[in-house]
Amino acid sequence: MTSSIRLATFNCENLFARFRFRSGFDADAANGFTVNDLAFEIFEETEKQITGAAIRKLDADILALQEVESLPVLDRFTSRYLGGKGYKHRVLIDGNDPRWIDVALLSRHPITALRTHRHERTAAGTADLFSRDCLEAELDIAGRPLTLFVNHFKSMMPSDWNSAADGRTQTKARRKEQVDRVAALVDERFGPNYTANFAVLGDFNDYIDSATSLTSLTTHPHLVNGLPRLPEAERWTHYWKDGGPLNGYRQLDYILLGKALDTRAGKPNPGVLRDGLPWRATKYAGDRLPNVGEDNPKASDHCALYVDLPVGALA
Repeated sequence: MTSSIRLATFNCENLFARFRFRSGFDADAANGFTVNDLAFEIFEETEKQITGAAIRKLDADILALQEVESLPVLDRFTSRYLGGKGYKHRVLIDGNDPRWIDVALLSRHPITALRTHRHERTAAGTADLFSRDCLEAELDIAGRPLTLFVNHFKSMMPSDWNSAADGRTQTKARRKEQVDRVAALVDERFGPNYTANFAVLGDFNDYIDSATSLTSLTTHPHLVNGLPRLPEAERWTHYWKDGGPLNGYRQLDYILLGKALDTRAGKPNPGVLRDGLPWRATKYAGDRLPNVGEDNPKASDHCALYVDLPVGALA
């Protein structure tokens, strides 16, 4: 048994497959088709090679993913690019996103329980609450439970990408309702003592300032954002370049450990893996993974965020 585990989150950006008719199938002559007439391959081969290389280098024991199309796609990607890494435990439950981008988990440790919140509705009852899902998963780490809340909150992009609207302001209320609900789920599950092993993690699609939508999680008295422990220049996980108000380097990806777990673990510093970013993200001066381009191809426009936890810290 290893003495520590690496917990990580990574928006792997459009991990899709594309379906094609099988060789010899005549779509014009056929009266429709079934899945048996189709084959699928991973979309954007070079990009996914880089994504796979980033995940291999990350070497996480438990990895929360965002923007995965389906469980078959995750299985195919794992088999093709992550062979030998030991990710026997893989889960994804279809969420609510019209682009079919879902949250998922890869793990070397057994996943013993799952709970989806994809069915929940907004307070007004007019829409699904979660843009994708809040996937609640319990894992068995050498006989000790660890509960994760894996999220991908509402994007800051305006509904009309061609508009000059402030997308962050336009989407704040929806994202805040999602964030508030996840904070409530933590309270319902682990209050009033909060001594269990748990973390909230994923792509939160917002950053921390006076206008943030993340307050109920990032200021929760029993959750800890470890990234501020790094030097100020290192406190970012995403770079956006469009000349607009969202332009810049910010933290959009989070691992919020339960405060008691964080203390037992010795208040660890997180790490950020940036090798898969495009070269245009010049604030990171390090080398890139093979085949990374100025804009594309790349592993993702997000960085993988991770934290190492002593197994002994798991109560």
